Amino acid sequence: MDFQFNLMRHRKRSPLNSRDGAGNYEAVLRQRLARGQPIDDIKDVEKEPTFKQFSRRWFDEYVIPNNKHSEQKTKEYALENHIVPFFGRMLLSKITAQHVEKFKSIQVAKGLKNKTINNHLTMLSKCLSTAQDWNELENIPKIKWLKCPPPETHFLTHEDSDRLLDQTTGIWYEMILTALRTGLRRGELRALQWEDINWNNGTLTVRHSWCESQKGLVSPKSNKVRHIPLDTDVYTVLYQRRKKLGFVFANANDNPFDAMTMYHTLKRISRKAGLKNVYWHMLRHTFASHLAMANAPVTAIQTLMGHSDITTTMRYAHLGPSTLRSTVDLLSRNNATQGFGQQSVNHKHTATFPSRTLRNTNPELDSNSKANAGTRSRKTTQFMP
Repeated sequence: MDFQFNLMRHRKRSPLNSRDGAGNYEAVLRQRLARGQPIDDIKDVEKEPTFKQFSRRWFDEYVIPNNKHSEQKTKEYALENHIVPFFGRMLLSKITAQHVEKFKSIQVAKGLKNKTINNHLTMLSKCLSTAQDWNELENIPKIKWLKCPPPETHFLTHEDSDRLLDQTTGIWYEMILTALRTGLRRGELRALQWEDINWNNGTLTVRHSWCESQKGLVSPKSNKVRHIPLDTDVYTVLYQRRKKLGFVFANANDNPFDAMTMYHTLKRISRKAGLKNVYWHMLRHTFASHLAMANAPVTAIQTLMGHSDITTTMRYAHLGPSTLRSTVDLLSRNNATQGFGQQSVNHKHTATFPSRTLRNTNPELDSNSKANAGTRSRKTTQFMP
């Protein structure tokens, strides 16, 4: 066997009497040379791992230390049910771009969505790039991701939000209102504690999320702590029953509501309101969508939502039409100055964030407050990014 490495010629006899065996032995020698190890007098031939063997090591030594428990479960499921069944018996160096394309075609034939397939390809790419970093693989096959349509964003209108709030009271009213006015994720709502609220400056700090599988607190998504100003409505309802410690939204045992209780309760409330397919994350979308409709800066929405990438926030940008309208109206003004037509009137669009007069959730308030608890009003609530 004759090969060159870093402009130096190496001649070795392969102990494996096959073309593939010689190729694998050469790969072993190159890896040892890359690590600065000697290749003379090698007694035991190091066998190149299969993808199944290396993926198990990658999961134990890379995924577990660097990913949250929920992400570990997602990756473990994808590996066991999709990636390893196809690539498992292949040697790392034998995985080609053609194999990747074949894998994609099988995934498509199974009816998986492009986004799901791309997630699997990203996992495969990361596993192979880690093998390269660990000097287990020289070259990574080219991977082409599938095109995905823009994700659909469903949200409630201002009227639908009021209808939803009309059908509930007590802690569920407060939880839904908080979700609509802060954009907290479901796990962040469950993990919210009284010490996370600063009553002096009226802000809420997102420090944790509740992990259902671990039954405990974990860091929020993207490991980002963020601060959200509370609007008057949320501040008032939470201040009425403020405490020093404990979960803000807790069951009778002072523990966060479990995921199924939250799911079924919101489903029941939404049905009473005449609304279909309302889920907790939709309330988060509603928060961002209403801000965009009120012409809030995209960067401010990104900060409040805790998005690590602004491209995620840009899905709401089309809901703020005033900038685009004023830009197009420049044509009318320009044409008017050149005598091609009259300048059109540009009506200013003012978006309001609807609110409702708060329902009194504190039985200790005086009778005057209770008498006024049923009154309704519409007002504009200003969000300070």
